[in-house]
Amino acid sequence: MISIKDVHKSFSNNNVLQGVNMEIAKGESMVIIGGSGTGKSVLLKCILGLENPDSGKITVGGKETNRGDRDVFLARFGMLFQNAALFDSLSVWQNVAFRLMRGPNKISKNDARDIAIEKLRRVGLKPEVSDKFPAELSGGMQKRVGLARAIAAEPEIIFFDEPTTGLDPIMSGVINELIREIVVEMGATALTITHDMSSVHSIADKVTMLHDGQVQWSGNIRELDNSGNPYLEQFINGHANGPIEAVR
Repeated sequence: MISIKDVHKSFSNNNVLQGVNMEIAKGESMVIIGGSGTGKSVLLKCILGLENPDSGKITVGGKETNRGDRDVFLARFGMLFQNAALFDSLSVWQNVAFRLMRGPNKISKNDARDIAIEKLRRVGLKPEVSDKFPAELSGGMQKRVGLARAIAAEPEIIFFDEPTTGLDPIMSGVINELIREIVVEMGATALTITHDMSSVHSIADKVTMLHDGQVQWSGNIRELDNSGNPYLEQFINGHANGPIEAVR
């Protein structure tokens, strides 16, 4: 579904991506891990076409990301943003239905509200939540609303950017289970960026580790704890000493 071949991206003298290669199969859940500033978010932006690589090639469904109708291309994606990123001036249901009421394939307000309430139910929120505003909800509830919005238009591909940031361990577990259930249920292709190793074990079919703008390791989730890769082992065990230099 997503093919990334020898992708490079720099900002002035900062070489963020330095020859990234990655393949994500249709219906697969890939999790990208790595420290801050290793290029994870920039790679995601390149896949979405929000940034253009300096060199290399990215295709989604066999088509290059920087060609063709942008609206049609982006309609294939759903996104759960870090910290939910809800519109505070819109009610919960309007947040969930935001895409449904816009663009060439927009639907009526009543139909959009019905779909929004159904998606809220899918993430464990009752219908009475739909008319509240984001500020009236807890962090965990906001994250669920963000997840409902991500799946509202039944996308083929869903991106999850640090889905458990700011949540306690119990709510993190709930969100991880919901993500896994929904991805499997929809048959969607999923790409997750996270530092949370509990999310990795809950969500991933495959894992890729980025460091210094390069793939240091990629493999099946079952191979994660016995990889023999010094970068990966230092990261997942949180060791101060190793090939990854800690910024002091």
